[in-house]
Amino acid sequence: MSGTVLTLPPELRGHPFLTVRDLVRYAVSRFNANHLVFGHGSDNAYDEAVYLVLHGLHLPLDLLEPFLDARLLPAETEAVLHMIERRVRERVPVAYLTNEAWMHGLRFYVDQRTIVPRSFIGELLQEGLEPWLPDPEGTANLLELCTGSGCLAVLMAHAYPNARIDAVDLSHDALEVARRNVTEHGLADRIALHEGDLYAALPAGQRYDAIFTNPPYVNEASMQALPPEYLAEPRMALAGGDDGMDVVRRIIADARAHLNPGGVLIVEIGNERANVEAAFADLDIVWLPTSAGDDQVFLIEYDALPA
Repeated sequence: MSGTVLTLPPELRGHPFLTVRDLVRYAVSRFNANHLVFGHGSDNAYDEAVYLVLHGLHLPLDLLEPFLDARLLPAETEAVLHMIERRVRERVPVAYLTNEAWMHGLRFYVDQRTIVPRSFIGELLQEGLEPWLPDPEGTANLLELCTGSGCLAVLMAHAYPNARIDAVDLSHDALEVARRNVTEHGLADRIALHEGDLYAALPAGQRYDAIFTNPPYVNEASMQALPPEYLAEPRMALAGGDDGMDVVRRIIADARAHLNPGGVLIVEIGNERANVEAAFADLDIVWLPTSAGDDQVFLIEYDALPA
């Protein structure tokens, strides 16, 4: 986050905004007029405006209606207007302005040292991964590669209450954010964070019941076309090389050596299914259904992985 102190534009000094409704309407208009891009917690101007206004006023995020016509103090209004102006002028994800992101009812701290948490693996964890991990209570060891903010490791700990989890990232800065989230969720005794390059960071000889990863997978042509909101995130968390598969290839190549027999590798790849199928045409890949379709996350069983 730049930390730039913004002054309100002249037209907002002595502004006419009196209520929550006024601020939500103004934010939606500003976001639409400036063609902001969404996808970091909301997918449209209205939902993002509501979140930003409620957060800025320290109101419950799921209760807009009772407060719509509440009259605001001048200082409250100006604080929210400053956040709206930063979202429009700086074009950063709203999570970097509020320093929080929500996944499946859990709050996570986030800042520009890490990608904004978002993953379809989270919903798969909520729904269960039968028949591949049929016994949540009996799952003992799990690995997350490219953990970023640590949000998936935390969700894994909730889904598999007896599991010990290793979480790896190459970025020291990202792991500082992950450490804060692991601590705030009271899971430091179950989630171990490791700094390093994929499997090289792990304890020698450790094997896992499953490996989860949401790695850098955006192909270079798509990287060149990203809007400012996505370019505000760490490039190393997004860029996957010419076809997006540079890191995915390395993860698949060595996964079997780090899995228990019968284990599985689960990989999120966004919109890169065509590149996955081109790069790994000889592998038996299982595409998992998510709310966005069956082309976002794939699974490979232990016996189907390269030896």
